[in-house]
Amino acid sequence: MNKRKILVTSALPYANGSLHLGHLVEYIQTDVWVRAHKMSGHNCRYMCADDTHGTPVMISAAKAGLKPEEYISKIHKERIEDFKKFRVNFDNYYTTHSKENKEFCSLIFKAMKEKGHIKEQEISQMYCENEKIFLPDRFIKGTCPKCGAQDQYGDACEKCGATYEPYDLTDSGCAMCGSKPVLKKTVHYFFKLGDFQDGLQEWLSEKHVQNEMLNKLKEWFGEGLKDWDISRDAPYFGFEIPDSEDKYFYVWVDAPVGYMASTKNWCDKNGEDFNSWWKNPDTEIYHFIGKDIVYFHCLFWPAMLMCSDYNLPSKVFVHGFLTVNGEKMSKSRGTFIKGSTFAKYINPEFLRYYYSCKLSGTTSDLDLNFEDFKARINSDIVGKIANLGVRTSAILSKRLQSSTCSIAEEDRELVESIKAACPKITELYENLDYSKAMREICRLADTANKFIEDSAPWTLIKSDPQKTREKLTAALEIFRLLILYLKPVTPCLAETIEKYFNITPMTWDSINESIENKTIEKLPHLAQRIESEDIEKMIKETIEENSNEAKKETIEPLAPECTIDDFLKVDLRVGTITSAENIEGAKALLRLKVDIGGGIEKNIFAGIKSAYSPEDLVGTKVVIAANLKPRKMRFGISEGMVIAAGEGGQNIFLLRPDKGAKNGDKIH
Repeated sequence: MNKRKILVTSALPYANGSLHLGHLVEYIQTDVWVRAHKMSGHNCRYMCADDTHGTPVMISAAKAGLKPEEYISKIHKERIEDFKKFRVNFDNYYTTHSKENKEFCSLIFKAMKEKGHIKEQEISQMYCENEKIFLPDRFIKGTCPKCGAQDQYGDACEKCGATYEPYDLTDSGCAMCGSKPVLKKTVHYFFKLGDFQDGLQEWLSEKHVQNEMLNKLKEWFGEGLKDWDISRDAPYFGFEIPDSEDKYFYVWVDAPVGYMASTKNWCDKNGEDFNSWWKNPDTEIYHFIGKDIVYFHCLFWPAMLMCSDYNLPSKVFVHGFLTVNGEKMSKSRGTFIKGSTFAKYINPEFLRYYYSCKLSGTTSDLDLNFEDFKARINSDIVGKIANLGVRTSAILSKRLQSSTCSIAEEDRELVESIKAACPKITELYENLDYSKAMREICRLADTANKFIEDSAPWTLIKSDPQKTREKLTAALEIFRLLILYLKPVTPCLAETIEKYFNITPMTWDSINESIENKTIEKLPHLAQRIESEDIEKMIKETIEENSNEAKKETIEPLAPECTIDDFLKVDLRVGTITSAENIEGAKALLRLKVDIGGGIEKNIFAGIKSAYSPEDLVGTKVVIAANLKPRKMRFGISEGMVIAAGEGGQNIFLLRPDKGAKNGDKIH
């Protein structure tokens, strides 16, 4: 077999939270594929990194009270531990916040510019005057202009699927502070993607992506490829664009470049030539991604590579999304499960096996149904496979000195038929059709279990110990082959068998080896059954985690410390609302006139419109902060503050004085 040079990547996980079961679909799918190719002896390397730049990371770091560099370092350490738990074995796991990535971004941008594919253009962007920051689309929320669904993001409606510009939203607001963003002009750099339309169409015609994705890509070509905005304004956590002022590379520029940076970092550590991986026509490059980022990986990224003379991807493998129990993952139902939480209660290799039973190399979504998950693991892994090895090795160890013998001629045909499945199974791994591979392995396991049941060694040993040894040897050889076939999916289980059978790490060539005439140690307990209680505990903890996280997110940062003397400066007085009216153009405010006695009437803007109608407020006694310095607002001067509490919306409750309180009474 010709040994191939293969570079493999998964989409870089964004450094803005913990890995969850949805993320792990991709990394498990990729890792299984890489392991299968390494077992063939190919020079196959798996590169990945944390995607660390952008406004969301910057804001999350600020909320955590950390510098962005500290925040992404903390996430990086957590990620590495989570990937280890699920046996995702990268050759290099790096970060996009690296000198290598900065250098490649600059080199590619320079090539774009020198070849005339960059233009500067004045644009209008949504800007939050309160936060002093240009807002990414996902940091703007409002009402969908197409279907009227509320609380939708600034780029697309999750209810009707419509796409739009953020300024098209009705009642748009900054997702961080709620204030209404304004349009502000700025100059950005654009990559002229349309210059590469012909080259991209030719590349895609060569089947570098699955057929079901080609139709969607053709739609974008039909509309004409638009120029791509590749810059963002300060403040921004990322790489500053060379020879620019306060302009930074958009995160989707340096994210895929992170594949190259991770490779360069690995090459430097291992004495490898970077160009032999990214500028060598004999090197195959494969990207594994979700179907939500096809546009970036099948249009923007290959165009960047064309422009800068690097290898184009040999194939972009696109997978579907994960649902849990038939529905979108939900925090309230406890199905938005972190990988680390799953690993506390259930063997992570079981998830690898279950996902493999569902993955078929298409873009179809896959469902993690917990009842089916429990039943399949208990039946396949525990019942059919692990139990086969444990019970046969136990008899051999207890009654036959742990020694195997030569396989009898009458059993050799069965063993050879199991070996004959190897080419088919390796091909299924190659084609990402893991579900068919798992079905084939289970079919072989059924054959092996029928063989041992028919042989009944627990009875046969009483009359013919040597015959029993022959049957057990054949059964254990078949068990070894089953573990070999499963090794890309369950590497930890395979390592255990290799240790106890005293054999070298198995590759596909191990099909020609044998455990005949060896001393075989008794196998330990290999797989614990999944109980409903394990799943229930995991879901309960997830609900608690999500609840605690939600509470943390809703707590406003504490103001600077004040003393009791500062607090006593606030003069709280009883007053009567003498007039209340709506304000044109104000979403939450009412204009109030409040009489606090002594001929003093305060003009106050109060954000209580969602809970109170103006006509119901007139004549109401309230408590106000009467000595606040007047504040100039968009609609006029506010001379105080009405004291209220609540969660917002309709849950706002005015602080009412005791019955009999008079205007001007001081509240102590």
